[in-house]
Amino acid sequence: MNVLAQRFDKAEQIIKKPAFRENKGLGNEVGYYIFDYPAEEELYVRERIEYIQKKNESSTDDYKIVVFDLYEIVISILKDKGYLEKCYDIEKKKGFQKVSTAVSNLMRITSTDGLIVEYIRERTPEKAIVFLVGVGKCFPIIRSHTVLNNLHQVIDNVPVVMFYPGKYDGQELILFNEIKDDNYYRAFKLVD
Repeated sequence: MNVLAQRFDKAEQIIKKPAFRENKGLGNEVGYYIFDYPAEEELYVRERIEYIQKKNESSTDDYKIVVFDLYEIVISILKDKGYLEKCYDIEKKKGFQKVSTAVSNLMRITSTDGLIVEYIRERTPEKAIVFLVGVGKCFPIIRSHTVLNNLHQVIDNVPVVMFYPGKYDGQELILFNEIKDDNYYRAFKLVD
């Protein structure tokens, strides 16, 4: 069994424990966690998360695992607002940076009442564990530290696990093992 599979096995054991869902973080808030993994293992990670979610759905567990793909959320919001085609046009005429800025502004990315944060908040049941995925698919429009910081202000009653394609050393995130984010995180590493 490879190391990543072993880490997933350990993570499943951890989240099944009632103490995990009652876990209090550094400021006595519900814990936020990061599960980092090599970006080249993305397809395996997607399959394993789907497996964990399906297993939870058919179990008698007293909690629900809800998976939010940040990329899919952005696309859904753009479609709902009628902006997806406009984004294509802006990119053709003015380039990706303009699209990135426009989408960021529309989503109110840096706000605790941003559209992504509200989308997640509205769809998170009381007894849940939130899995955030799609971090790499959204880069550079959405930065993981921005999502975590804003969610932290709004979702404080259930644990949140961000699956991160890169490295997390307990303080710094390095996306794809190449792009260092210059922000400090108060999230726990789910498993080593």
